[in-house]
Amino acid sequence: MFSHVMVGTNDIERSKRFYDAVLAVLGAGEPVHNRNATGQNRLFYRHDGMSFCISEPINGERACGANGGTIGFKCSSPEQVQKFHDVAVAHGGTSIEQPPGLREGNLGPLYLAYVRDPDGNKLCALHRPASSRR
Repeated sequence: MFSHVMVGTNDIERSKRFYDAVLAVLGAGEPVHNRNATGQNRLFYRHDGMSFCISEPINGERACGANGGTIGFKCSSPEQVQKFHDVAVAHGGTSIEQPPGLREGNLGPLYLAYVRDPDGNKLCALHRPASSRR
């Protein structure tokens, strides 16, 4: 359904350090650097046919996290969820909501961890056990 997700940053180098570490947990390599026609720096991380991008805001305003927005990253195991969380926190992210772990709900069991990146964007690491996929 999605071709890419892009979030804004106020410090492209700080965000690169954060996302290099966090997205490496999921298997993403070095990003492709791009400077658009109006001079904003952008980084494109590509993995499994998807792109996650960080960009200096094109409108010249400060970047801020979307209120109510969350970007979810699919993980292959509960251990990968925990590692995503721990690496994010070790690289300037903030753990939010409940501690990483199993959540039961009407969608079946999910292993979840929530963090905010250094610019305030809300990220979720999610693993859905095969027995609960619908």
